[in-house]
Amino acid sequence: MCGIFGLIAATGSTCNAATVRESLTLLFKLSEPRGREASGLVVSTGNEAKIFKRGLAPSVMLARDDFKRFLADSLDQMDVDSDGKLAQPLTAFGHCRLVTNGAETLSDNNQPIMVDHSIGLHNGIVANDDALWQEYGDITRQSHVDSEVIFRLIDRHVGEGDDVLAALNKTFSEMEGAASIAFLRDDLDGLMLATNTGSLYFAQLKESGFFVFSSEHYILSEFLKQKTLKTTEISPAVEQLKAGSGCLVSFNDIAIDHFKLSDMASIPPNKKPTPITLIDKSDSISEIKRCTKCVTPASYPFIEFDADGVCNKCHEHEVHKPYGAEALERELAKYRSSDGSPDCIVAFSGGRDSSYGLHLIKNELNMNPVAFTYDWGMVTDIARRNQARMCGQLGVEHILRAANIPAKRRYIRRNIQAWLARPELGMIPLFMAGDKYFYHYARELRKETGIKLVIFCNGNELERTDFKTGFAGIRETSGHKNRLYGFSLANKVGLASWYALQYVLNPRYFNESFFDTVGAFFQSFVAKDDFLYLFEYLDWNEEKIN
Repeated sequence: MCGIFGLIAATGSTCNAATVRESLTLLFKLSEPRGREASGLVVSTGNEAKIFKRGLAPSVMLARDDFKRFLADSLDQMDVDSDGKLAQPLTAFGHCRLVTNGAETLSDNNQPIMVDHSIGLHNGIVANDDALWQEYGDITRQSHVDSEVIFRLIDRHVGEGDDVLAALNKTFSEMEGAASIAFLRDDLDGLMLATNTGSLYFAQLKESGFFVFSSEHYILSEFLKQKTLKTTEISPAVEQLKAGSGCLVSFNDIAIDHFKLSDMASIPPNKKPTPITLIDKSDSISEIKRCTKCVTPASYPFIEFDADGVCNKCHEHEVHKPYGAEALERELAKYRSSDGSPDCIVAFSGGRDSSYGLHLIKNELNMNPVAFTYDWGMVTDIARRNQARMCGQLGVEHILRAANIPAKRRYIRRNIQAWLARPELGMIPLFMAGDKYFYHYARELRKETGIKLVIFCNGNELERTDFKTGFAGIRETSGHKNRLYGFSLANKVGLASWYALQYVLNPRYFNESFFDTVGAFFQSFVAKDDFLYLFEYLDWNEEKIN
C-alpha cells in the first residue's frame, strides 16, 4: 500500500537546508514503489507546519518548480545558529500514494491530511469508514478518502476532553482495517506514530539528534546507508514499531515514549507545547490571477490584464455576427435537388452539434443529406447509437469510413508516452491528430458520390480553441473563422517549425505515428477547405439546441 516516511532534526542538531532537501528526496525515491499516484509533504519549522501535495508521482512532483519553491520557502525558515546548529527543531514527513478510494485528481483526497488540529499520514485501509461517518454525524467530511476519518475522530475525542493518547486508543478501537499513521497536532510537542499492523520502522540517531521513520525496514536501511544526514555517527539499528503500539517522539530532543494502544497511562501529561499553525499550500489554483470579468486565468496564452484586472480577451471580443439565414439559403439553393436525390454530405459525429445540424438540414432547410462519419477509434458507443437513432428517424443514408483502429489507438498511446518524457502543453493536440483525416475522407466522398456540397455542423464561437496553438507560441487572429486552413502562412510556418523543434528535443515522437501525424497536419492546414460551416450562417441557440 502507500509509503509514509519522515524525519525530525532536534534542537541542537547540525543541519542545513541542503541536508534536509537531499534526505527528503531520497526518502521519496525509496518510498515511491509503494505508491506512484499522488505525493505530499509536510514541513514544520518554528511554529508553522506547511503542506504541499499533488496528484502526481513523487518523481514528477520533485521535479516541479512549484514544489521546489515550496521546499525552499519552508527551509528558509530554519533557525540555524552561528555554529550551524538548529535553534528550533525541524520536522518533515511525506506520503507516496497508492489510490484505494478517493480520486487523486482532488487535492483533499491526497495526503498529508489536514483537519482542524492535526496533520497526518495514513498507510492502510479503514474498512468501516462509511459506518464511522454515519455514527458520528457531527463531524464534517471534506474528502472521499477513508484516511480522513482517523484524524477527524482523534480531533473529536480530544475535543470531548480525552488526552491525545486516549483519543488515539478510542479511534483504533472503533476502526476496522489496517492503519499505520504519523501525525502532529497543534497541542502536541512531538510526532505521534501508531500502527495496528507493524508497518512502521524507525531509527534514532541520538548523538546527532535525528529521528527517521518509514513504512519498510528496507527503505530505512537503504536511506541510512546513503549518509544523507551527514553524520559521523554509526548507523543505528532499524527498529520496528510493533503491531498494536505507538510512540511519541519529542521535537526538541528526539526522546521516544513508547506505548501500547490499549495503555492509557504510559505517556506523561504533555508539557505546554509551542502552538503550531497548520497551513495547506497545496491549492495553488485559488492563487492564480483571473480576469475580473470573464475569469480566464493568467495561464492562458497571450493574456494581458488592464489596471482593473480585465483581460485583453474581453477588450478584443466582438459579438459573433452570422451571415444569416438568407445567405445560407442562397448557398443551399445552388445544390438543392428537385427530385429528392442526395444533394449534400453532412459530417456526423453523433454528438450534440451534428445531431441537431442533421435535423436542421433535413427537416427545416429541406435538403436531402447523406450523413458521413470517420471512425478512427475514438468514436464512442453512445455516439454510434446516436447516429443510428438519428439516421433511422430521419431516413438518412449513413456512410462510414473506418481507419485501422488498432493502429490509430496505438499511435495515441505512443505519443502520450513520448509526451510524458518531456511534457509540453502545446503538444497535447498531437494525441488527437489521427482524427484530422475526416477532412480527407470528406473530400474523397465528394468525388465518389458526385455530391459537391459538404456541410460541417460547427462554426460557433464556443468552439474557439486558440489556446491550443497559443501554447505552441502562435497568436491566432479571428480571420480564419475556426478553419485551420484559414491560418495565415506565417502562422502555419511558425506552427510547423515549433512542432519540428519539439520532435528534435524529444526524439520519442519519431515513432510509428510519425507519417500519420504529418499527413494530419497536411489535411488540416494545407489541403483546401471549401466546406460549408453551418453555424457561420446561423445563430447558436444553446437553449434550443439542448
